[in-house]
Amino acid sequence: MMIYFSMLVLFILMNVTALMMIKEKSLFSAVAALSFIGLLASVVFFLLGAPDVALTEAAMGSGLTSLVFVVAIRNTRSQVEDINE
Repeated sequence: MMIYFSMLVLFILMNVTALMMIKEKSLFSAVAALSFIGLLASVVFFLLGAPDVALTEAAMGSGLTSLVFVVAIRNTRSQVEDINE
């Protein structure tokens, strides 16, 4: 019964974080929220008994994807600044 309550809390946290990500004005804060959702998803996968999927989600969903987004935002902003000058 406790696992169901834990998963319910995690799903509520994921939905609240997703709404915060949508409302966020800063792109970097939105990427941080996306990374947090990935970490919460990895905890859900671990609770469901799939530690290999949880580890992959933590590494790819939170780590690598966030890094790619941050690099893309930084490069896009520098190109926009070059155009405006």
